[in-house]
Amino acid sequence: MAFGAPHPLTPPHRPHNSLYVVSDKGVLVSRYDKRYLSHTEVSHMYTPGTEPLVFEVDGIRFGTALCIEVNFPEVFHEYEQLGVECLLVSVMVDDAARAVVAQAYSTLYNYWVGYSVPAQFGATAPAAVFAPGGRRLASCPADSRPGLAIADIDLDSRDPDIDAALRLARPWRRTARAGLYERHVVRGDRRSDTRSEF
Repeated sequence: MAFGAPHPLTPPHRPHNSLYVVSDKGVLVSRYDKRYLSHTEVSHMYTPGTEPLVFEVDGIRFGTALCIEVNFPEVFHEYEQLGVECLLVSVMVDDAARAVVAQAYSTLYNYWVGYSVPAQFGATAPAAVFAPGGRRLASCPADSRPGLAIADIDLDSRDPDIDAALRLARPWRRTARAGLYERHVVRGDRRSDTRSEF
């Protein structure tokens, strides 16, 4: 289980905005401290964290992000590089666009994304689970009633869309980002230069 709460620091330091991870035995396992804060948060409310959080449950690697961090692609790229298979995103605002961006990361990085919001924001952007490749697997009611979005995370999924995202798209994108194209670039061929000369 993961839940959000402030984590106090020694006065006069402001607390962290944190996500606590608790085991199925009720033991505190770890804590993520939000690294990218809003202007208001960093000016008046919180101290930024410094590290990503990766933890495992039943052999599945999870990462965590909080709220405005959805607007920082480097957070999601870093978790892909750390081999995360599911990213848990907790949001405390009524912002439909933020949910769309979170879903896009499941397409861009081909991992599951669990997107949680308080029930009062459910009519705009209900909590959901997105599969690698971007498909919505489960969501809460879109009417502000409390609910749970539950989906299986199966690393050996036979679902053709999930399988293609995990076995084909994710490895290919890693290869492409690692410099694959550099050896294919043509330099010095004026016919390949489409810029106009004035």
